Amino acid sequence: MLARFRPIWPYLRRYKGRYVTGFVCLTIGQTVGALVPLVIKAGIDDITRSVHLRQLAVVAGVLIGLALFKAVFQFWTRWILIGISRDIEYDLRNDLFRHLLRLSQRYYTEHRTGDLMSKLTNDLNSVRNMLGPGIMYSATTLVMGVTTVALMLDLDWKLTLVTLAPLPFVSAGVKFFGAKIHAQFEKIQALYSELTERVRENIAGVRVLRAFCQEEAEMAAFDLMNRDFVEKNKGLIWISSFLWPCMALMFASSFMVVLVMGGRHVVRGVISVGTFAAFNVYLINLIWPIIALGWVTNLVERGLASQGRLMTIFDAKPDIDDHEVPQEPVTALMGDIEFRNLNFSYNGRAILKNINLHIPAGKTLAVVGATGSGKSTLVNLIPRLYDAPPGSVLIDGVPIRQIPLRVLRNDIGFVPQETFLFSETIRENVRLGAPEATEAQVVRAAEISNILPEINAFPKRFDTTVGERGLTLSGGQKQRTAISRAIIRDPRILILDDALSSVDTYTEETILRQLTGVMAGRTTILISHRVSTVQNADEIVVLHGGEIVEQGTHSDLLSLNGHYAELYNKQLIEEALDKED
Repeated sequence: MLARFRPIWPYLRRYKGRYVTGFVCLTIGQTVGALVPLVIKAGIDDITRSVHLRQLAVVAGVLIGLALFKAVFQFWTRWILIGISRDIEYDLRNDLFRHLLRLSQRYYTEHRTGDLMSKLTNDLNSVRNMLGPGIMYSATTLVMGVTTVALMLDLDWKLTLVTLAPLPFVSAGVKFFGAKIHAQFEKIQALYSELTERVRENIAGVRVLRAFCQEEAEMAAFDLMNRDFVEKNKGLIWISSFLWPCMALMFASSFMVVLVMGGRHVVRGVISVGTFAAFNVYLINLIWPIIALGWVTNLVERGLASQGRLMTIFDAKPDIDDHEVPQEPVTALMGDIEFRNLNFSYNGRAILKNINLHIPAGKTLAVVGATGSGKSTLVNLIPRLYDAPPGSVLIDGVPIRQIPLRVLRNDIGFVPQETFLFSETIRENVRLGAPEATEAQVVRAAEISNILPEINAFPKRFDTTVGERGLTLSGGQKQRTAISRAIIRDPRILILDDALSSVDTYTEETILRQLTGVMAGRTTILISHRVSTVQNADEIVVLHGGEIVEQGTHSDLLSLNGHYAELYNKQLIEEALDKED
């Protein structure tokens, strides 16, 4: 059994001193409580001998004193042991979150957000219950059980052995039902994850559901999942409901034995009336440990099932780390980028093929091509959001796997294709990655991205909360906020992955004009579907089917009369049609 707790031992060891203190308080409290029946025995035996009221008052006073003494130690037991479970929950949650932040992009494409959220909330709570009430009541059951049985044996060992005869059956029942509870709870937690993910997706895509009139269809699908979840929980209730009556039946048989056999001992003078009463009180005291055993079994099996689910997160190792970084690593970047015989596949599908490309430090490279040609994948390899084959991507002549991730990413300003803003203020979103930035720097970054006039028009200006995923901003406003976030860091490498797709041509020209000064002296990679965005780049490459099919300046590529020229002419026609409209 203890081996099943091995993954959680490091967390338990951190608080071994407090655990010892808590167990000492628990032992003292339960031992004092075990003396109560002996005092009752003495009081009843005194009554049979015509004791004075003064002696009965003394017995009553002793009982109250013992109860108060026990209450004090019960308070400290609970305060310490349950408090430890909260501290372990805090440690676990921090470690889980830290580990999740370290995991590579591939992990998040293969695991659903709803499942991760379920593990971080529901499963973590089950583990806490196991380590708090589970451990505390397990220890209580052990101490109270051992103490009570020892004192019962001292009072009448024959009656004790007969009374405890049903206990092996109780133990077997607890083991059988515990396995059933564990298996059922794992199914429930897995279904809860699916239910959470379904809700998350529906809330995130609620506007799409409404646009396609799918509210009723989704509600019907959710109802089926919810019903299945309830039925599986009812199955767990059925198992638990069967466990308690079985235990009650065992105890009923024990009380019957005490009543019949103990009564005969009293009649025959083998034991006193006080001993018989104490024996019954001890047997009542044993009810709680045995009932707690069933309850604790439930808690422990649920906790172990959830612990296993949490450990799957810890078992996941990041694909991308610093294990190839030398002892004397690079500490700063100049921005010279080279792709050398790069071939990259994802999930068995070739994305980039034989890419050879050099971007001198301080120069601007533009990448164009049809959707799915590998443009975003190419730039995602630079900050190692995905890992390219060894030696195929170099910065300043150093393979990027030998550059510490923190150094690499600190010197890259990245505006991804899918803009993501946090539900914070505009200021906090712009300062992400540059928390020390001054107000003047924030304003300047917003000015460069041409969003400052719109921010100033908001009632709270930079203190405006953008809502979940930037919901309160338009697509163009989100993109320009993301550009501000990238340039405020003053990076050596600036990557704009289709970062102007949501703004009009006039705004695009304004932003590019402002960016000209920012791009000077730093390596810049522009990805765009618009020729107007890339035509002034130092060099332009055209990707087609994951390969570089054309490369050169704007004029060079037009003279080739190939893919780039076709794209350029097509956009000229579109612009002419737009002007006519």
